[in-house]
Amino acid sequence: MRNGIRIGRISGVSIYIAWSWILLFLLVTFGLAGGVLFVWHPDWNPWLTWAVAVAASLLLFASVLLHELAHALVAKARGLPVRKITLFLFGGASDIEREPDSPKTDFLMAFIGPCVSIVLGVILLLAGIILAGEPGQGMASPVETFSRLSPVSTLLLWLGPVNIFIGLFNLIPAFPLDGGRILRACIWAVTNNLRKATRWAAGMGVLIGWLFIIAGLGLAFGASVLLFAPGVVNGVWLAFIGWFLSDAAIHSYRQTVIQDLLDDVPVTLLMRSDAPVAPPDLPVSALVQDFIMKTGESAFPVVEGDRIAGMVSQEDVRKVPRDVWDTTTVRQIMTRAEQLTVVSPQENASEALDRLERSNVRQAPVVQDGRLVGLLRRRDILRWLQTQSEFVTS
Repeated sequence: MRNGIRIGRISGVSIYIAWSWILLFLLVTFGLAGGVLFVWHPDWNPWLTWAVAVAASLLLFASVLLHELAHALVAKARGLPVRKITLFLFGGASDIEREPDSPKTDFLMAFIGPCVSIVLGVILLLAGIILAGEPGQGMASPVETFSRLSPVSTLLLWLGPVNIFIGLFNLIPAFPLDGGRILRACIWAVTNNLRKATRWAAGMGVLIGWLFIIAGLGLAFGASVLLFAPGVVNGVWLAFIGWFLSDAAIHSYRQTVIQDLLDDVPVTLLMRSDAPVAPPDLPVSALVQDFIMKTGESAFPVVEGDRIAGMVSQEDVRKVPRDVWDTTTVRQIMTRAEQLTVVSPQENASEALDRLERSNVRQAPVVQDGRLVGLLRRRDILRWLQTQSEFVTS
C-alpha cells in the first residue's frame, strides 16, 4: 500500500498507481469537462462531455505509461533490472535497481522516453486532423471550427499536443527529468566521472527549479511570463512544479552519492557481528527485561541451535498483553526466518541498504548457509556514510 495501487505487470515490470495520480485524474477530468470541452462543444450532452473527459484522462495515463515503459524496456535490454513503474501526480517514474554502467546506456534510457511521447503525439495529432477533415472551412472562428469536431477527433486533437508537450517538457535539461539525464550522460562521457556529472546535472535541475518558482510567484502577482497567463492558480502550479524539480534534483544526487560510496563496500564491513541474540523459548518478560531494557536495541535475531529462526522486535512485544508476558515465548511472537528480509555477508552494501528501504525495516540479519553471522542496521550504514561524505546527513 505504501507504493500505491498495483494494477498489473507488463514485460516483467510491475505497474503501480500512486495515490497522487488520483488527484491528477480528477484535475484533468474536471478541467476538461468544465473547461476545454465546454468551450469547444457547448451543445454536447453532459453525459457525452464527461465520457470524453474521462476517456481523455485514461488515455493520458496510457500515454505516460508508454513513456515510462520505453525507459524500462531499454534499461532491461541494457542489463539493468527494473522493479516497477509508478505513475503519480507529475507523471511517472521507473524504479531501476542501479545506476547505468555507461554514459551510452544513460543517454539511451533517457532519450527514448521523450521520443516515444513526441512520436505518439504527432501520430495522434495527424490522425485527429485526418479524421476531422476540413470542418472549419468557411467558418468565422476557431471555436466554431472545434464545435463541429466529433468526440473521437476532439479527443485525438487534444491528446496529440499534450503528448508532444510531455515529450518536450521532459527534454528540459533539469535533472532528474529526461533532459537532465541526457545532460548528465554527456558530461559523464566527457569527464568519465558519474558523481561529478550527476552533481552538475543536479545543479542545473535546482537552478531551473528555482526559475520555475520565481516565474510562478510572478504569475501569481499578475506578471506575464512567456506563454503562461497571469493568475494565482497558474502561478502556484508552476511554483509547485519548480519546487518538485529542485527537491527531486537534490534527492537524486544524494542517492547517487550513496550508491557510489557503498558500491564496493561489502556487508561484512558494516554489519554488527556481536549482535545479541534471543533464544526462541525465552519468555517475553525476560526479553523485555534482559534484552530490550539492558541493551537499548529494538530488534533481536532469534537463533535456535546454530540456525536463525526469526527476528523479534519491540513492535512484536507491544502486540502481547502485559499480563501474559510470563507465559508467552519469543517463538510465538517472532517473525519467522522465511518471512524476513535477509542479506548475505558478501553482498554489496548499497544493494543491502536499498533492500532495507524497500522492505521498510531498520535492520536485517546477515545470513550465510542458514546461519546468522551478523546484523546489518540502517543506522550503522548511515553513520558510515557520514564519515565518508559531507553530502550525506542523517
